[in-house]
Amino acid sequence: LIYDAIEEIKRTTGQTLDIDAIPLDDAKTYQVFQEGQTYGVFQFESSGMRDLLRKSKPQRLDDLIALNALYRPGPLRSGMVDDYVARKQGKTEVKYELPELEPVLSDTYGVIAYQEQVMRISSVVAGFSMAEADILRKAMGKKNIEVMQKQRAKFVDGAKKRGVNEKKAAHLFDLMEHFAGYGFNKSHSTTYAYLAYQTAYLKANYPWQIGRAHV
Repeated sequence: LIYDAIEEIKRTTGQTLDIDAIPLDDAKTYQVFQEGQTYGVFQFESSGMRDLLRKSKPQRLDDLIALNALYRPGPLRSGMVDDYVARKQGKTEVKYELPELEPVLSDTYGVIAYQEQVMRISSVVAGFSMAEADILRKAMGKKNIEVMQKQRAKFVDGAKKRGVNEKKAAHLFDLMEHFAGYGFNKSHSTTYAYLAYQTAYLKANYPWQIGRAHV
C-alpha cells in the first residue's frame, strides 16, 4: 500500500517521497490517530483500537508504540490500558517506586508495558547482567514457579546490596511479575507503530494518492 501510494504521488505530482525520511512529529498525522480515522492503517484499524485512540490522544511515536503493545486481551482485561490512559491524561499521578525507574518507565507513564522494561529494571535495581535479565524475563513469561522463586531471592538480594529496602524490592518484584505476564516485545511494537505512522502520514498528507493505491 505504501509503495503504491508513493508511486501514485510521483505520477501525479512529480515528487519522489522518501517514506523513511518523513518527520515523526507531523501534526496532521497525529490528528488522524487522535480522531480514530485509521481505516486501512496497519494494526490500528479495529473498532476497539480506534476507540482507544480517541480516548488516549497519542501525540508522539512512543504513544503509538505503547498503544500497540497494550491493545491485547491481557492488558485490556487487567485494567492496564485504562491506567495508562488515565496517567497520560494527567487524571492519575505518575509515580515511580524508585527514582531509578523513571528513565525506564517514563515513555509509558510509569506502566510496565514491555519485556525490555522488565529486563532494564532488573539491571538498574538489582544489578542483573542482560543475560541474567533475559532469564528472568523468560521465567516470568512462562510463569515458571521454581525458577521464579530463585530469581526473586536473587533480585531482592541484589537490590539490597544497592541500598534498596528489602520490602520495597520484594514489592517491585511482585509488580514486575504481574506485568510481565502481559509484557510485549517493544522492538516488535516499534516496527508495527512505525509502519502505521508511515501509512497515516500518507493518509493525512496525500489522501487522494493513498485512496488510489487502495483501489
